[in-house]
Amino acid sequence: MERKHIIRAVCVSIFLVALTVLMSGLVTGGHLIYRDAKRGDLAPLSREDIKYLNVESPEATSKDGTVNANDWSAVYPEIVLTWRDNEKNSYVTDYLEQDPYLVNIYEGYGFARDYGSARGHEYCLTDVHKTQRPHPKANCLTCKTPNFAKLVNDQGVGVYSMPFEEVEAQMEESVSCYTCHGNEAGNGGLRVVTHSYVNKALGNNVNSIDPSTLACGQCHIEYYFTPEDSETMMPYHDVTGMSPDAILAYYDAMGFKDWVQESTGTPMLKTQHPEMETFLQGKHAALLNCADCHMPMDMADNGTVYHSHTLVSPLDSPVLLSTCTTCHGDTDMTKLVRGIQERVTARETEVGNKLSEFKDALASAVSEGKKSESDLDALRKLHREAQWYFDYCYVENSEGAHNSELSMRCLDTSEAKIDEGMAMLAA
Repeated sequence: MERKHIIRAVCVSIFLVALTVLMSGLVTGGHLIYRDAKRGDLAPLSREDIKYLNVESPEATSKDGTVNANDWSAVYPEIVLTWRDNEKNSYVTDYLEQDPYLVNIYEGYGFARDYGSARGHEYCLTDVHKTQRPHPKANCLTCKTPNFAKLVNDQGVGVYSMPFEEVEAQMEESVSCYTCHGNEAGNGGLRVVTHSYVNKALGNNVNSIDPSTLACGQCHIEYYFTPEDSETMMPYHDVTGMSPDAILAYYDAMGFKDWVQESTGTPMLKTQHPEMETFLQGKHAALLNCADCHMPMDMADNGTVYHSHTLVSPLDSPVLLSTCTTCHGDTDMTKLVRGIQERVTARETEVGNKLSEFKDALASAVSEGKKSESDLDALRKLHREAQWYFDYCYVENSEGAHNSELSMRCLDTSEAKIDEGMAMLAA
């Protein structure tokens, strides 16, 4: 048994090295397979195409006794079983309870009423249904279910403006194999962009992003709803436009706001969850992709080597942590990353409380009427920008692990704008 485990570990290590070399572009043609997926020509999705996770019968067969090629559990039984394990990620942190200042800075917006940490992908539909944040339109379902992607692919962007309740009643499953791999189970694991707004925003620039990153980045991004038709959209057209500064400039140029805060009059922005953008602006993006760090390689008893689809923090996976030694040597990676996260979290708390104080001071200045409109507009600009940079770090779910330099820079920028605003108010 010990010999078997050694052989398995060696095989997995060899596969990991080969995969890392391929995905980092060190071998010519690293993206050719992805291009062959024809992302822009995705056909409408049928109910049979979406069928997956037949865990009760992993050897699913058709009436004539042959394996159903469109049954993901029949083609990739190990992967489907590990995907189902994401149900174990069911714990939710109430951010409003953890960080009470959020209620104040999000005043007038849904996140002041309900803001909890994301759970496993299996819970996407459940959680969007029960949230206390209002969702008048169907666009809130964009990344919650492949059924919504089918509606958009079939009927166009008008789906985004349909009533939430009407469309939700048609949704049958949460994030699935289709979301990242398209219609055909037997496609060899090709990654497919199934959300039309990604192709619309990036065009040919999708080829500049590692497919295993973009598959996750379809949803783990900053996005907005277009004013004209409520379509989900990305606020950039290439990787260079993914910095928080460039995205803020994009929104400013189009005069976009998520809401106007009543007490301050500030046209506010609510950052979503810019994991892909933050990662791609960092130094690890040249060598790694999302799967490298969150989907460990494993080997089935029959010798099949596969990516586990139980999405984990690399700190919780010895297999993933072992790959860090390539660059980091014998560094205690858990201690290193935990240290980064603790520093970023402490800084978030410090800046978040200062932002809350600035918001209250600005609200008082507005109600007292002692500042000119031009002064108030200047203060509101600082307020909008301070909250944008703070939020960009706070809602990015790695707590600095994806790009600690950018996280700290955002918090420093936010604090600088807060200090500038408080100085103006005191003058």
